[in-house]
Amino acid sequence: MLRNLGLGLLAGVCLAAGVRAEPVTSFDLNNGLQVVVIEDHRAPAVVQMLWYRVGSADEPPGKSGIAHFLEHLMFKATDDMASGEFSDAVSAQGGRDNAFTSYDYTAYHQRVAADRLDLIMRMEADRMQGLVLSEDDVVTERQVILEERNQRTDSSPGALLNEQMAAAQFLNHPYGLPVIGWRHEMEGLSREDALAFYRANYAPNNAILVIAGDVDPEEVRTLAETHYGPLLPSDAVKPRLRPQEPPQLAARRIVMEDARVSEPYVIRSYLAVERNPGDQKQAAALVLLAQVLGGSSTTSVLARALQFESQVAVYTSAFYNPTTVDPDTLNLVVMPQPGVSLADAEAALDAQLARLLDTGFTPEEFARIKAQLRAQDIYARDDAQQLAQEYGEALAVGLTMEDIAAWPALLQDVTADEVMAVARAVLQDRTSVTAWLQAEGATR
Repeated sequence: MLRNLGLGLLAGVCLAAGVRAEPVTSFDLNNGLQVVVIEDHRAPAVVQMLWYRVGSADEPPGKSGIAHFLEHLMFKATDDMASGEFSDAVSAQGGRDNAFTSYDYTAYHQRVAADRLDLIMRMEADRMQGLVLSEDDVVTERQVILEERNQRTDSSPGALLNEQMAAAQFLNHPYGLPVIGWRHEMEGLSREDALAFYRANYAPNNAILVIAGDVDPEEVRTLAETHYGPLLPSDAVKPRLRPQEPPQLAARRIVMEDARVSEPYVIRSYLAVERNPGDQKQAAALVLLAQVLGGSSTTSVLARALQFESQVAVYTSAFYNPTTVDPDTLNLVVMPQPGVSLADAEAALDAQLARLLDTGFTPEEFARIKAQLRAQDIYARDDAQQLAQEYGEALAVGLTMEDIAAWPALLQDVTADEVMAVARAVLQDRTSVTAWLQAEGATR
């Protein structure tokens, strides 16, 4: 399936020194594959991550789970490898490999000794367009993903609640569908479905290759030309034209009861903006807001007020992922102390949100959070895989190398007033979903 293609490259682009600590080089192959090289010469190891700009939110209607299903099938046979040979070869070199699917991307990664990069590049390029699927492969692996759903979703009341919340939060957008898929649609996924999704989306012009570790950019360039350069781009790759959310006009509530629940909790989501190319300021402020509200189990607003002062809760949290293609959610969780009702826990949460919107937070709190974020960024420089993850994830959702370089400084530049402004914009009842998870028959 490999055919020759011109191997000329666009000029390499290096990020300015001083913006990020790690030396980073980026260049494109003529077939559209973007290549990012992150140098880290402290250990003779290398990480390869291949990111496809396609995830579960890009699936055809009625085929939920096909992106994740194809991820599993990518470990089957190719023109040049037997089924399972890819992972066996990586393991034989003392390395490790895996893959994952999200709403917005699918990624495949390996970590091996640096002198084995040629091998894993050759194998990863082979399965980009050389996948061979038998009907037996599809039947077997379909049962695997159904069992995965059994174990990770159907056996977990919390995971089931997350599905129900997403379906309530997103009125029109495919973020309301589970990444793993709805069971009744998973059961019908076929070999033809998998191959159609593969041929439409797995191509060099829909992918980002990130190489991080003890490598030289020019050597990576040569290897990329050799292994990925001959792959043909696809004219089937289409812009991401997803259904978007209409105005959300009413708060939604869910009460889910399950006999398996031993620790009830309240969780609330609010629709929230994402990072966009050249426009990341609001997302940066939301990162700070999540940290202020629930980023620490001891010093955040919710932890101090609900876990230590009033002792209403045993656990509180707030989380927000800014790196998505479309608006996602800011989420808050309160798990009450035994004997405290979910109604009282929710009332305490509401009181703290009202207090925050009224009085804000102290300069000392804000300075501490910024120092924590700065420390996290510094520690991330010590992990080649984490760096590859950071760059690949951002590029896969449409951000640029310049956006990635600017992000740490942008987090430090956010002001308290900007955080309060985004808090008032996002913490709106009409865009929220509040859910209670409790045992069957529990008093409401």
